[in-house]
Amino acid sequence: MAYSKEIPANPVVAIAGATGAVGREFLKVLHDLDFPAKEVRALASARSAGKKIHFEGCGSVPAGDLVVEEMTDKSFEGVDIALFSCGASVSRQFREAVLASGAVMIDNSSAFRMETDVPLIVPEVNPQDIEWHSGIIANPNCSTIQMVVALKPLNDIAHIKRVVVSTYQAASGAGAKGMNELYDQTREFLDGTPQEELTINAFKHQIAFNCIPHIDVFMDDASTKEEWKMVVETKKIMGDPSIMVAATCVRVPVLRCHSEAVFVEFDEPISAEEAREALSAAPGIVVVDDPFEAQYPMPAMMAGSDATYVGRIRRDSSVENGIAMWVVADQVRKGAALNAVQIAQLLLP
Repeated sequence: MAYSKEIPANPVVAIAGATGAVGREFLKVLHDLDFPAKEVRALASARSAGKKIHFEGCGSVPAGDLVVEEMTDKSFEGVDIALFSCGASVSRQFREAVLASGAVMIDNSSAFRMETDVPLIVPEVNPQDIEWHSGIIANPNCSTIQMVVALKPLNDIAHIKRVVVSTYQAASGAGAKGMNELYDQTREFLDGTPQEELTINAFKHQIAFNCIPHIDVFMDDASTKEEWKMVVETKKIMGDPSIMVAATCVRVPVLRCHSEAVFVEFDEPISAEEAREALSAAPGIVVVDDPFEAQYPMPAMMAGSDATYVGRIRRDSSVENGIAMWVVADQVRKGAALNAVQIAQLLLP
């Protein structure tokens, strides 16, 4: 059953997980987009209650400190939109409380993404799916988001048959602990600490000066859950179960921004120039593609930005109708907080 309550033009917004990396980014994005909020509540676990988080303000909310409240079932009374970034178990725990309050949950975890009555939305790709939500809307996996943003304009001119993607995912994809481990291990390594004595906690192996082809848990078919997410989420967002996707997801020693090498096979011919023109005209995409002048997207230069950057657009001659491209986006912004707030914008009257 579709959600029937109308979201007001100036909604009350709750940030669930406000003290985390994505929670804080939610606040930055609300300010940057000047989201027309009437009130913003910062919610977190009991141990964070009472902390203050500075907020630059948005809508009717002035700049100042937000006092973090302990998140309970009563926290959502009077809330219109709840932006969640607390992990799947917490999202499931508070699902009924959010729905009972009449709020809409926009959830950044994997808890509800593949439920049939929960739309999985990237506003540049499938904004129309907002119409059939029943109180919960899922934010896709960060790696999937940037890839489908780049796939949509290409699929509009030639149907996509198959996608092969290799990801180069930043340490911050594992949260603050991932970034800290990259910093700490790099110092240890450069200070001459033996490899076997490096501090390893956030990842299965050394991340400094290394690449780890292991993100999330391994499944029965020897793919990882991160790779599985890219497969099934792409089909759902694109609304096309016939698209075949093969993914290899790799953690690399980059602080922020995920990069992807994407190879796309189409049912009909498409030239590199046609692909470049379609990508250049698409919302949310910036094409940086002048390889002979060494111009292409790179994660170190894109941190903190909102766009999905595409470059190295060229023909893939290994298949009959193929295009290769390189896609970079900030996975904390477009891959999480920005995408969720853009979904919230779709809810406004």
